[in-house]
Amino acid sequence: MNLIKEHWAKKDYNIFIKELKSLEDIPYKEFHSKLILEEKNIIGIRTPKLKEIAKEIAQGNYLEFLNQCQNIFYEEKVISGLIIGYIKTDFQDILTLLDYFIEQVDNWAINDIVCANLKIFKKHQKEGFTYIKKLLKKKKPFSIRFGLVLLLNFYINDQYIDQILDIASSIIDNHYYVKMANAWLISICYIKYPKKTQILLEKQILDHWTQNKAISKIKDSKRVTTEVKKELEHLKRQN
Repeated sequence: MNLIKEHWAKKDYNIFIKELKSLEDIPYKEFHSKLILEEKNIIGIRTPKLKEIAKEIAQGNYLEFLNQCQNIFYEEKVISGLIIGYIKTDFQDILTLLDYFIEQVDNWAINDIVCANLKIFKKHQKEGFTYIKKLLKKKKPFSIRFGLVLLLNFYINDQYIDQILDIASSIIDNHYYVKMANAWLISICYIKYPKKTQILLEKQILDHWTQNKAISKIKDSKRVTTEVKKELEHLKRQN
């Protein structure tokens, strides 16, 4: 199927969905379904193939495609989000598209795959950081997780590390996937900036679960010595 189209009519989109279904990989579907748990409408297509499809669509009339998108299947949501990372347009237009897309995010896999593909944030750090702070203020768990995962992908650097650690210590949402993302963020901060992140952990201001999960994730890293892992164990909080 030609995916670089000047127009996407409803019939074109219906054909597209049939093509997607023909790519079903049943063993992968069963495996991936167990990973993401809450998502039921999975066709079963590996991420590299979804990226390939999204790249092609992004070269044509991607706006008409996105308007036709019904977001019934997991793969539809991933493709529509990946497209945003591939299109060549003004950064503010990207953010406008993200506003709509993030409202459709309902599981961690869609969230994280799309975040990692938004490399344009590397070129627009200041504007992107302002946008992320707006996401973090929302009361929707996946808006917050989206912001946190963007931070861990593109902002753990000399300019933003102190602000990120302040953000991580101020997250109070109790949703599991928000807390998990925050712990993940802190663990990556530790690997890249151990002294600064150590100070945060020593303050014991994170909630028990996030503090302990962050330490657990740090200890999973091969870039942390056995000696340091033993020292970190003493920073775990008791319930």
